[in-house]
Amino acid sequence: MAKIKKNLSDAEMLRGWQEQPTFETDIADEPVRSSVKVMKKDPAEDINSAYFTPELKEAVGKALLELKLNLYKEGIVDYQVKVSCQGNQVLLTAVEQKPKSRQAGEQPGPQNGKHK
Repeated sequence: MAKIKKNLSDAEMLRGWQEQPTFETDIADEPVRSSVKVMKKDPAEDINSAYFTPELKEAVGKALLELKLNLYKEGIVDYQVKVSCQGNQVLLTAVEQKPKSRQAGEQPGPQNGKHK
């Protein structure tokens, strides 16, 4: 081991030494870059959404939110939106999903047939 020289300034002690970059020191040196990669969409996906301008997306989103709120006020929570085209109109219709019922011959109640 080499002897440590005494009475050196900070600059003299650190001469020839270079710090390895770490996440703590590297952040301050370079600007933060986004690591999100833009994926190219399949042409079929672009065709399906090509007509939706940002304004149209906002209008349709607001209308669907209003529909959802109206259905919730009526007590309908489980529903499905059906899309249909009639002439020059595209219709979005909310259809309530019925819970799967039991088999036709089976009724709720006691299993042994006796009532209390």
